[in-house]
Order: sequence, then C-alpha cells, then structure tokens
Amino acid sequence: MPAKVYFLSPDESQLEGLQNFAGGNAEVIWVDSRKSIDEQAAMLKDAVAVIAQPSRFPVELGAKCPNLRLVQVSSAGTDQIDKAALGELGIKVSNNGGGNAVAVSEHTISLMVSTYRKFNLQFEAVRNGQWAGEIRQQWADDSHEIEGKTVGIIGLGRIGSRVAKRLQGWECELIYHDIIAHPELEAQLGIKRVPLDELLETADIITLHVPLNRHTRGMISDREFDLMKPTAVLINACRGPVVDEEAFLRAMQQKKIAAAGVDVLEAEPTPVDNPLIKMDNVIVTPHLAAMAVESWEKSRIFALRNATQVASGGEPESVVLPE
Repeated sequence: MPAKVYFLSPDESQLEGLQNFAGGNAEVIWVDSRKSIDEQAAMLKDAVAVIAQPSRFPVELGAKCPNLRLVQVSSAGTDQIDKAALGELGIKVSNNGGGNAVAVSEHTISLMVSTYRKFNLQFEAVRNGQWAGEIRQQWADDSHEIEGKTVGIIGLGRIGSRVAKRLQGWECELIYHDIIAHPELEAQLGIKRVPLDELLETADIITLHVPLNRHTRGMISDREFDLMKPTAVLINACRGPVVDEEAFLRAMQQKKIAAAGVDVLEAEPTPVDNPLIKMDNVIVTPHLAAMAVESWEKSRIFALRNATQVASGGEPESVVLPE
C-alpha cells in the first residue's frame, strides 16, 4: 500500500504534479489551508508527513495532529515556522535539501555582474530610445570587472558554496565567514575563512547566504556598513531582515558603499515609495532568485521523497533545527 503524504496549500493545482512525481510510491492528499484550523486538523488526523506550500505551518494545527512527525517545505527558508514549538510536539521541519541552490547561486552572480556593469541603467536607456544616453559619462568611473576583486561570502552552506564554486573561473579572491569552519570546501574552492569584521573591511563584493533567525536578523546594520569600503557592493539573496533596512537606506544615501543588488527586502512586496527601489545604484529583483523550472522540480521531488520516507516509517533528511 502506498504511503499517504498530505499536501497543505491554498492551491490545488500543484497536486497533479506531485502525484506524478510520486508514481506509485505515495498517495498525495490535498488539504486546503484556507479552511479553519479544526477543518484542517480533521483532514490531517492520520497524517505522519505534510508538505506545506507556502512554507508555513501553525503550531496550533500541529497540536491537533497527534501522528504528525514531519512538516516538509519546498523552500530553503523556514523562518515563518516555529520549529522549537513544533519540536516540543515531536514534529520535525525539513527544507528543500538544496533544491534551489543552483538557481539562487546563479542569480547571486547575476546580481554581482548587473550591479557592477549597471545593467539596470543600460536596459532603461535602450527601452527609452536613448541607446547609451549619458551612461558613459555618468557611470564610466563606476563600472567594474569582477576579475581581481575580493568576494566575501557570508554563509558557506549549500548556496554560498555554490556561489564560491561558480566564481572560481572569474579569477577573483574568495574569502568567507561562517559560524562553522569548512576545511574541505576551503581546499576544494580555494577560499579562506576570516572573521566577519575582516571580511567586511576587505571585501569588494559582500554576498549574504545565511538563514534568517534570531542570530542573523539585522546582522548587517550601521556598524557593519561603517566597516565596509566606500567602493564595496552588497548582494543579498537570502532574507530581507538579515539587513537592517533603515541602516541600508542610510548607507546608500550617505554613500557608505558604492552599490547593492538585492532579491529580498524587509517588507515584500516592498512599498512603491521605498526610496531604495528608485536609486540608480541599487538593483532590486522581486524575491525570485529561486525561480527556475529545474529548481522547482528538484525541490518538489526532494520534498515528496523525504515526506514519503517519513510516512513509510523512515527518518527525515535536511532537518532544520530550532535556533
């Protein structure tokens, strides 16, 4: 008999795709997350593993699911789930196992290049019928190559390490900061571990790849911007609140750093009057770094395989521990 995996989502349209990925190994049952907690709990009373899309799962619902052992999400981030409270109920939380790591790492490098080469201004000038317009005169001294620059990677996990791997051919110097040392990756990638302050002081490009938790929320604020070079570029494709947005705005207004490329902001969608999105030296993409056909398939396949494994009596992979 195939294992039963429950799919908690307001959108039933993904059910068919999940069932196709499951083949005959699992039966995927949709639970509409728009229903009341009691209605959802009634449908989940026998559930052992649930795939939650989007990545949210109320503790109140977990308390009403006596058999539940796993909440599986398709994203890398689990910051909207109270993992500690669910853990007290015996429920583990797993993320996508790196399913979107390639897409996000590629997007990260795209932000680096776009920010250095002012692609936003080039696109705008061409679309406005100006061709190069005044860009040569305005930005000639601010357009740079990545070659020869020092790239500082904060967080050398699944995504950060892939950024480092892809930058090997760009002939730049790689340094990183992480609470955990990665000696094997250091040898493989030619990257050096340094204290955070040293990274901030020496890197030409600083790129963030950490989860959002109580330790990383606001980790880049006024003090950290003050340490950066005035020529530095900040890249953020992890979570918006990792950067104190008020400090970020001050840094850009006061020219503490040269430019930034971000896929995430504190409030999403960000207000249309957010000054950051009007600045020529800030490139903002709408939290779609993970969007790719391949990454979505990898994430769904992993989520389904992991949930099926737990529903069949096995242990989960890629468990995210409480902060």
